Amino acid sequence: MPKKPEDKLRRGKGEGGRVGSASVATSTISRRKPAVQPSPARSVLHRLSLAVQYACNSDQLPSRPRIRRWVKAAIERPAEVTVRFVDADEGRSLNHDYRGKDYATNVLSFPYETAPTVLGDLVVCLPVVLREAQEQGKTADAHFAHMIVHGILHLHGYDHEAGKKDAEEMEAKERTILARLGYADPYQ
Repeated sequence: MPKKPEDKLRRGKGEGGRVGSASVATSTISRRKPAVQPSPARSVLHRLSLAVQYACNSDQLPSRPRIRRWVKAAIERPAEVTVRFVDADEGRSLNHDYRGKDYATNVLSFPYETAPTVLGDLVVCLPVVLREAQEQGKTADAHFAHMIVHGILHLHGYDHEAGKKDAEEMEAKERTILARLGYADPYQ
C-alpha cells in the first residue's frame, strides 16, 4: 500500500490561495480508538493549526473561517490539520490508492497521530458532497459541516465501520457537535 499523502497535503501549509480539483464517500484510513477521552463539558478551547487547500473551484466551497469553526467545534485536543478540497478525479485516485476502491468518496481521513496532538489530513471531494447534499435535501453548507466534523472525528480515532456500537457513538458525537453549530441532525 502506498504511503499516505502527507507530503503532498502538508506542502503549502498557509491559508493562502486556491490550488486545483474534487470527489465521493466517507471513510478513514485508520481504525484506532481515541487515545484520550474528551471531557463532556467541551468548554476547553484547544490549539488548532489549520491549512485549507482548494484544488478545485466552485462558488459553493466553504470559506476558511467556516471550515475553522467546524474543525474547532469537533477537536477534542490540540490539532494540526490540513483540509483539501478536490475534484472527482483526485478523489477517486486517492480512494483507489489508499483504500483499493475505484470511486470518489465524500471525505477521506488520513490520521498520522492521535495523541497528544491530533495530526492528520482530510480530503473532501467537492462534487460528491454537492451531489449528496442535493440527494439528501440538505444545504451544501450543512453537508460540508457534517463531512468536516465526521472527518475530524476519524482523525481522533473514531470509526463507524468498526461495529454498531462504534457507529452509534460516532454518530451521537456528530449530532451533538452539529447541533451546537446550529445544524439539523444529519442522519434524519
